Amino acid sequence: MPEQEPSQKPMRYFLDTEFNGFGGELISIAAVAEEDETIFFYEAIPCKQPTDWVAKHVLPVLQTTPLSREEVARRFAGFLINDPQPRLVADWPEDIAHVPALLTDGNGKRLIEQEMEFELLAGGDFASEKLSECPHNAYHDALALRQWAMARKSD
Repeated sequence: MPEQEPSQKPMRYFLDTEFNGFGGELISIAAVAEEDETIFFYEAIPCKQPTDWVAKHVLPVLQTTPLSREEVARRFAGFLINDPQPRLVADWPEDIAHVPALLTDGNGKRLIEQEMEFELLAGGDFASEKLSECPHNAYHDALALRQWAMARKSD
């Protein structure tokens, strides 16, 4: 019987998104690798009619030039394409909900074909407003989530 290769643990990426109010369109998305925070994705999409809260708290801290949704989708798919089984980890359900929508082209086609996993962490005591270097910036919030989750893991 041939020797089986040990199953490789999926790479986890800590995910955060910003969106235009609950249920609103995606504004920005970030994913930071568990093993190496220098491996990350961060992009934004123009928000034409931001809620007052978004205009005050999210748009001023984007720290990137917004691109078309199609371009962000293409880039995000390109970021994930070489990982055979990425696992996206979030603390909020709506962060996860934006990913499958982003990774379809609007014509019924997926932008990536490999299997993908999602992990929703227990809410617990994570609060990006307190733990993020720049709250409501998806990249900094993803870094804060990574740090928080890694600290819990080592406890």
